[in-house]
Amino acid sequence: MSDKPILPPEGNGPVEPINLREALEERYLAYALSTIMHRALPDVRDGLKPVHRRLLYAMRELRLDPEGGFKKCAKIVGEVMGGYHPHGDQAIYDALVRLAQDFAVRYPLVDGQGNFGNIDGDNPAAMRYTEARLTEVAAALLEGIDEDTVDFRETYDGEDTEPVVLPASFPNLLANGASGIAVGMATSIPPHNAEELLSAALHLIKHPNARIDKLMEFVPGPDFPTGGVIVEPRESLKQMYETGRGGVRLRARWEKEETGRGGYQIVVTEIPYQVQKSRLVEKIAELMEARRLPLLGNIRDESAEDIRLVLEPKSRTVDAVLLMESLFKLTDLEVRVPVNINVLSEGRIPNVLGLRDCLRQWLEHRKEVLLRRTRHRLAKIAHRLEVLAGYLIAYLNLDEVIRIIRFEDHPKEELMKRFELSEVQANAILDMRLRALHKLQEIEIKREHESLEAEQAELEALLADEARQWARIADELRATREAFGKSTDIGRRHSSFAEAPEIAVDLDAAMIEKEPITVILSEKGWIRALRGHQDDYSRLQFKAGDRLKFAIKAQTTDKIVLFASDGRFFTLAADKLPGGRGHGEPVRLMLDIADNHDIVQAFVHRPGRKLLVASTAGNGFIVSENELIAMTRKGKQVLNVAEPDEAAVCVPAEGDMVAVIGENRKLLVFPLAELNEMTRGRGTRLQRYKDGGLADAKIFTETEGLSWVDGAGRTFTVNDLTPWRGNRAQAGRLAPRGFPRSNRFGPAFG
Repeated sequence: MSDKPILPPEGNGPVEPINLREALEERYLAYALSTIMHRALPDVRDGLKPVHRRLLYAMRELRLDPEGGFKKCAKIVGEVMGGYHPHGDQAIYDALVRLAQDFAVRYPLVDGQGNFGNIDGDNPAAMRYTEARLTEVAAALLEGIDEDTVDFRETYDGEDTEPVVLPASFPNLLANGASGIAVGMATSIPPHNAEELLSAALHLIKHPNARIDKLMEFVPGPDFPTGGVIVEPRESLKQMYETGRGGVRLRARWEKEETGRGGYQIVVTEIPYQVQKSRLVEKIAELMEARRLPLLGNIRDESAEDIRLVLEPKSRTVDAVLLMESLFKLTDLEVRVPVNINVLSEGRIPNVLGLRDCLRQWLEHRKEVLLRRTRHRLAKIAHRLEVLAGYLIAYLNLDEVIRIIRFEDHPKEELMKRFELSEVQANAILDMRLRALHKLQEIEIKREHESLEAEQAELEALLADEARQWARIADELRATREAFGKSTDIGRRHSSFAEAPEIAVDLDAAMIEKEPITVILSEKGWIRALRGHQDDYSRLQFKAGDRLKFAIKAQTTDKIVLFASDGRFFTLAADKLPGGRGHGEPVRLMLDIADNHDIVQAFVHRPGRKLLVASTAGNGFIVSENELIAMTRKGKQVLNVAEPDEAAVCVPAEGDMVAVIGENRKLLVFPLAELNEMTRGRGTRLQRYKDGGLADAKIFTETEGLSWVDGAGRTFTVNDLTPWRGNRAQAGRLAPRGFPRSNRFGPAFG
């Protein structure tokens, strides 16, 4: 930049060159600090933002005490705007209204009279129609403010003073919570139960280094004004209270009402925090219209003073829990309340605090309030003792005092000189009314003097002993806990705790009516579903040259899994199978099964179950059924096989031992622990063969022994398997006498 001054156009004032970047940084920083400290973040000591603190103080100055009368909100807003808060009247009125809404604030600080809005989201009446006064909680926040307990500063116009912070004998920060967005930071503090917070604070006084686990025995979680059910895991809540950051899953509270003839309806009695009921109903109706809630038949709002949302299922067969889980997933009947305990420490330092630090800093503030109040009281006592000493002198020399006052030109100076009085004592004697003379009895003066001296000694001992200070604070906390405890209407806990049920919400499956069926798969690949569980298959009819291959007892809500000889798994929905009339349909029309491969195994899918899959080459591994499901025509490749080998075995992995038999009739038994669990691959060697390949495999429990079923349907069991025990990949020994000629153990799935 040139050193030459920039000359202004003729007729204008001087121009001062500035660096634009520095000017913008300076102004933006000033704006950011103003937003952070004077608008968005609450003070950790009283939990209030400036607008709320000014509202409460102005209402106190207007004598709007809890026991007093109401005044128009317009007058309150005008007082706040004109004397303390230089912002718009609507912003001030909005803050006032929120402090009066029991569905927005856990412990309202303003007692409103008139229309202050509702949980449906309707706006409050204009400020000229509504009236307000302070609540008992607000009075607790202001208690002792006239006893020099907090600092005061000049108001924005310099004509008055306002408190920097309130004494706050109530743990307002965590009890009522707060939310706000500043520049580069934000805060979101959920409300809590006051009795739980005070109990935790009392424990913290005795044990300053208490761990979060211990504090959570007193404060298990937030307590929202609209109630609801908290389903956040305890470990997540613990981390939230340790770090000051996290979130809380909150659900609506509901109950099932029977309507007769097997029908029912669901009634929602509490909705999540900060959710507008009318918007919630509207959103659910939109989802129903878009057919995204197939389980829900209708919704009605029957609310009066209490919330009552009635949800009717599509049919009486719909499971109530499943219906609610679908609503929790798609609507605001479940919300996640963010937590970011970002507050101002010492009124000027923004930082994120955990539960212990929040309570600790509030307790330190209470200690400072106690010390300042004690010093203030000591100063008052000292002044009174001085006055009483002067009164006693006046009483003992009453005639002389009267003479001096009546006849001396300068009675004050004469009194001070004659009786060695202080200026305070002389002024007190001169200001005394004549009608009070008869009360100046020596005994009464001495009694009051002794009482004040005893109180003075007690207060001085309090100032000198930190243990006494914390004991006094503990007594105050107990008194507050009794006033706002769970035994009171305002103090009872609103939100409860529960664990969310582990239910996978499959809306399509939920609409299927659950009925027993028997799935029939023939040798030539024709499939059908018969109603009921069939036991007699002799009457089944098939096409010429065809016969039964698999008969599976299932439900219409099940998935049928098919294992092909190329190592692929296919999945069919049981309710989509062709009916039992006729011979059914070819399964190859439904699935892309290669022409040179066939179905090896068929069974009902059981989530979480593990299977042993193996090929004729003698390779295999353990796989979870959760990895097999693929609702596509191409299926899912799991066992890799190379021609001429094929997939041969798929059996449940329930037990601790594996029995493998080859086409050479050699049997090998080894521990299941020697097999790997995989999701896809060729697997590891199960048994070694010189001729032929794998015929069958089975997993069993060693203590129960190895069993098989012969051609006549008889079951045989061998308990002593020592001759056939070995390690994986060995050749094994010939099977015991009586083992089936087919080299098969029998049906793998019951």
